[in-house]
Amino acid sequence: MSDKVPLTVVVITRNEEANLKDCLEGVLFADEIVVVDDGSTDKTLEIASAFTEKVFSRRMENEGRHRNWAYAQSRNSWVLSLDADERVSDGLRRELTDLLKGKPEFKAYGIPRQNHIGNYWLRYGGEYPAQQTKLFLKDEFKYEEAEVHPRALMEGDTGFLKGDIVHYSHKDIADYLRSLNSHTTLEAKKWFLSGRKMSLGHALWRAFDRCFYRRILRKQAYKDGVYGWTVAIFSGFYQIVSYLKYREMLILSKKDSE
Repeated sequence: MSDKVPLTVVVITRNEEANLKDCLEGVLFADEIVVVDDGSTDKTLEIASAFTEKVFSRRMENEGRHRNWAYAQSRNSWVLSLDADERVSDGLRRELTDLLKGKPEFKAYGIPRQNHIGNYWLRYGGEYPAQQTKLFLKDEFKYEEAEVHPRALMEGDTGFLKGDIVHYSHKDIADYLRSLNSHTTLEAKKWFLSGRKMSLGHALWRAFDRCFYRRILRKQAYKDGVYGWTVAIFSGFYQIVSYLKYREMLILSKKDSE
């Protein structure tokens, strides 16, 4: 009888040579690993191939659709969805092993994440436990077809695990800013393509709500010191920059139609 857990770990990659090896070494308890790569030009594919034969190259034009396709490549019913900058903690590994060798009560499970900037673990401001639905029955779960931050679509209750995923989300502040620039572009595009109506006043209110009220007042981001303040301020900045990019798209669209 195999000691492996009946679980498929699915990892979405693009130029992740610095992260992928550590990620995959932490999930060798699973009996299948699937890597779906979006046009890497570094050694990502070479590293992935050392761990699994199920390595696919596929262009990610829509994040939700791309993830749904990746999950469909699993031979197991249960899928653990990871990004290359995420690590399964020892506690989570033991919990997953016990859960999946028994009879899980729920169709999906939220898992807490330790979000890091560099080596600093953000514990406040809503950054922890920041549970995400990462473990699920593939036939019961899918994402909406959105380009950024797609919502999970599933009927029924979600269970919650105690073990953490360790998420090395940004290696430093410069990396955080690069990510913010990329994600605000995708957010603006999502608003524009969906026909959503946004205004500067709405964006400013959202910035105040996300930064000051939610993160600083309610969730005490200040307890994380300079990193807590930085992430809180950037979460507000995200709303304003997304709006400005959205506004530029509207202006260009009107000019093109004239």
